[in-house]
Amino acid sequence: MSEASANGSGAPAIDVEGGTVLAFLNEVAGGRRLLQLLRERIDAGAARIALAAPQNQPMAGQIVDRDELADAARSRVEVTQAVLAEFGIEAEGAVMDPDPLLALDDAIRAYEPAEVLLSCLTESRYGLLRRDLVEWARGHFEETPITHVPVRIDDDAVRWDVTHTLVVATQTVASADLLGRLKARAAEKPHRYTFISPRSGQLSREEVCDRLARTLAEMYRADIDATGQPMSPAPFAAVQNAIEHYRIDEVLISTLAGEQSVWLEEGLIDRVQEITDKPVEHVEAGGDVAPASTPQAEAPVAAGVAPAEGKTVTDTAGEAH
Repeated sequence: MSEASANGSGAPAIDVEGGTVLAFLNEVAGGRRLLQLLRERIDAGAARIALAAPQNQPMAGQIVDRDELADAARSRVEVTQAVLAEFGIEAEGAVMDPDPLLALDDAIRAYEPAEVLLSCLTESRYGLLRRDLVEWARGHFEETPITHVPVRIDDDAVRWDVTHTLVVATQTVASADLLGRLKARAAEKPHRYTFISPRSGQLSREEVCDRLARTLAEMYRADIDATGQPMSPAPFAAVQNAIEHYRIDEVLISTLAGEQSVWLEEGLIDRVQEITDKPVEHVEAGGDVAPASTPQAEAPVAAGVAPAEGKTVTDTAGEAH
């Protein structure tokens, strides 16, 4: 595998013309680097884009209910589908086995990809032997090129001018007010945002996915790096685990302006301040949802079967959800 293919700079050396590129979403949804690589693969002639996510326990989360694990995986796929659709890219999606190793094996057998883009933390390890996921995949699928798309971008890790901000928002995650603030901060100094959207109010899983997808797409249009956890556990547990597993320089907690906040009533800000020495800021934002943008005309569209309304997700048994 060439260096250009591995780091996402320039055209891929891997021959993907007429084939399928599989993006395996092990940790979070979206990612500007992932979007960039998929657009490059389409430019290189890829005929189909497929997304797959294991129903596994996220490193940054304490989800234990089996149904919640399935919903979290489904959300990762749907948010990424929606983000890609904003850039004119259609993608099929599948929720796979809970074990990441088996899930990746099943996905490769199902899609027979010309290349796999493996989106995960650099240090992702699984199983009793604590095998490195990327190393295992490259050793196990010798005939299938595996390109690691790190969730924690290595370039950022050595750039001290980049501020890594954890944004905790659900009701306001797609508000024009919050998006404006985040883009203004990034204009003053380079930022990288990690969004987590804990349970809040009566918003459905689908609504949270839609709002987060709009936010990520807006960040990418502004050339701002961002990823997200579309469905996280209870607010404090979600923040606690994100602080432990992601590089974070500051925490921004956003609540709905002009309304009583359960998060504030439960003392979320004070509790977060007790577990980190990083700055914790509370902002209020409007409840308006930024309108969805039309797909960018210059973005090529992948061929293949388009899911109904871009939301169809199947499991390994082939059942639609």
